[in-house]
Amino acid sequence: MREFSKKKQDGILNPLKVRVLNRLLADIKDILSSDQSITYLDLLDDELLPQNSDAVLILGQFKAAMEQFKAKYYGYDNGIYRWRTVERP
Repeated sequence: MREFSKKKQDGILNPLKVRVLNRLLADIKDILSSDQSITYLDLLDDELLPQNSDAVLILGQFKAAMEQFKAKYYGYDNGIYRWRTVERP
């Protein structure tokens, strides 16, 4: 999306790209559902097709939320990196 935005920031996404991106973003929202950052994450509007620059902004928000989630729940423990989960606190 960043490359599309560089070429034509005001270019409109087609419905197929919006559907594909929204499926991925919906899965990410499910994973992050218990995190506070969820309130700042929106899917792309599939009725008013967004511009490339809008999609880059939304994807950037998702990337930041995922990085924050990883920093919170993934780390070095007893000589290895691992996820800190309910099963393995």
